[in-house]
Amino acid sequence: MLEYASIGRRSLSFIIDDLLVSFLFIAIFFDQITAIASQEAMVLFVTTNSWVLILLKVIYHTFFIAYSGATVGKYVAKIVAVDETSGEKLSWSMAALRAIIRVIGESLLYITFLFALFSPKRQTLHDKLTNCVVINVENR
Repeated sequence: MLEYASIGRRSLSFIIDDLLVSFLFIAIFFDQITAIASQEAMVLFVTTNSWVLILLKVIYHTFFIAYSGATVGKYVAKIVAVDETSGEKLSWSMAALRAIIRVIGESLLYITFLFALFSPKRQTLHDKLTNCVVINVENR
């Protein structure tokens, strides 16, 4: 029987993944970021380059979920995202769709993540719409 990942493990995974993607964004733009002299210039920089951060998140989540079922954060938290019906990794197209819906959910004040609090399988909206569940690795 599948043991669905706890909110705590999912939160840990989320934090680790967001930190990694943020560090990657900073590494890409390090020279430009360190040259910013004012708060207004920083706001302009972030606004202008937010699409890069969104793209990095979509690529990161799509690649790792389709390739292994687990991002770095999920690996550390010992959880994996799988197809709810087959228990297998998500296809590349479903992993991409999940990543896109996930990023949209982030931009909507994380409201789509709240679905996990009221779901017996602890599914977020991006999980539900892609027929995905996140389970503990020990049960795979």
